[in-house]
Order: sequence, then C-alpha cells, then structure tokens
Amino acid sequence: MAYGIHNREQLNKLSTQILDACITVHKELGPGLLESVYEYALLKEFELRGINAVNRVALELFYKGHSTGKYYEIDMLVENEIVIELKAVEAMHPVYDAQIISYLKLANKRLGFLVNFNVPMLKDGFKRFVNNF
Repeated sequence: MAYGIHNREQLNKLSTQILDACITVHKELGPGLLESVYEYALLKEFELRGINAVNRVALELFYKGHSTGKYYEIDMLVENEIVIELKAVEAMHPVYDAQIISYLKLANKRLGFLVNFNVPMLKDGFKRFVNNF
C-alpha cells in the first residue's frame, strides 16, 4: 500500500541511504563535535547524494484541533517523509526516544531515526522508530 510519495519498499531503501550517509559523516568527522557540525555535514552529504533534506523544520502543536501557538523543531526531514533527530551526547536518555516518537505523531510521518554521533561506532548511536509503518 502506498502512502504519500513513498511506499514501504521505497522508505526502506531510503533508510539504507540515510544510514550510509550517517556512517560516512561519522567516519569523516568522528565523535566529539557539536551537533550543529554533524547537521551541516549530513545535509551536505544528502545533497551530494541527490537526497532532498531540510533542517530545522517547524512543527506546529495542536490540541483538539486548535493551535497552541507553540512549535517543535524537527532537526531534519528527508524527502518530506523521514524524521531525523540528531544528537551529539555522551549518554542517550529515554526522553530522546519520546521526543522522536512525538515528532512522528505530530508530523504524521511513519519513519524516523535518532542518531547520536558521539559514539565510537555509529551503529551504536543509530536507532529506528516507526509510527503506523
């Protein structure tokens, strides 16, 4: 079943490309830098690969159909389908999981990744989240 412009197979293929781009950035820069540096590098890596990604996407918060006047900010939205929340922290906290789950629900997106670049091996800092996938 197709959702939006990407079906499940296309989203999974894009997921592989996102993971590969994150690994490339991590190999190039290593751990220990600011989140903003990884954000810039990942945007550039996506651009070099022909993947559409935008950063700092404002997400309006509604309550029972009414605007609260508050906004959340998604770190990155890839191909208008996949939410990426970037971190460069020593320890991951459960609140980060809750954060990306909330973003997926609020943005009505089905797939997201929480990526912590401050790890020796990126596979240990890469976590997938789904929302009605």
